[in-house]
Amino acid sequence: MKRHNSPLDFTFCLTLIIGGLLILHANRTYAQSTAEDANKSNNPLNPAASLNIQNYYTPSVFGASAQTNDFLLRPTVPVGPNGVIGVPEIFRATVPISTRPDPSGGYNTGIGDINLFDIFLLSQGDMQLGVGPLVTMPSATDPSLGTGKWQAGLAAVAVSATKARLLGALIQWQHSFAGQSGRPTVQSLTAQPFGIFNFADGWYVRSTGIWTFDLQHGTYYIPVGLGGGKAWKYESVIYNAFIEPQYSVAHSGKGMPQFTIFAGLNMTFGK
Repeated sequence: MKRHNSPLDFTFCLTLIIGGLLILHANRTYAQSTAEDANKSNNPLNPAASLNIQNYYTPSVFGASAQTNDFLLRPTVPVGPNGVIGVPEIFRATVPISTRPDPSGGYNTGIGDINLFDIFLLSQGDMQLGVGPLVTMPSATDPSLGTGKWQAGLAAVAVSATKARLLGALIQWQHSFAGQSGRPTVQSLTAQPFGIFNFADGWYVRSTGIWTFDLQHGTYYIPVGLGGGKAWKYESVIYNAFIEPQYSVAHSGKGMPQFTIFAGLNMTFGK
């Protein structure tokens, strides 16, 4: 755990610098890109191994003078049908390196609560559907960075993809069932409607804000984003760099994000 004066650490800067440089040089350095490459890289139900490096920087929150940052490492591993389970699976882990205000002053940075989910692909036609269990581990290195509770629940994904666009939603619900007795019960729901609209050469515009509801305390925030990115293929890897400013159009509760800059680099392997 690291204590310092600002959450605008090197992870956010590094994400923006790498993403910007890759976007600027993609057309000259790599093979011609297509809308199919963009859809594969942006589709959470694409059955291919991937590694996403993403960052949420929030310079302003409602009702407080504070900033937050979440740097996410998100590997995805597909599992083919087998004798026990007859449908493909997509296993995803999210490891956050988070920055939050310290009650005594300054900021704490460290590992947050790690989230795992396993999605079973129930339909792979024009409309892709997936559902499966999820678990969140109380792995935070400081109390300000996590809930102190084990949580479990369900995740569901629906995706419709065409050459022109990728539409869908990811919904996650979870409830605490064990952990530190002195920490409050946790029950949350997140809904991420996403729309990605493709242009020539792998360019696209996107909106992927995550609506977050604290069902235990009745607080929530609903961000809407508008950004852009570019996907391109080099050998067997699809690279996808993007940036998406997001603004919360509705909220309830103190400390909810008001404005967030979401940026990242996704890498999809093998397909």
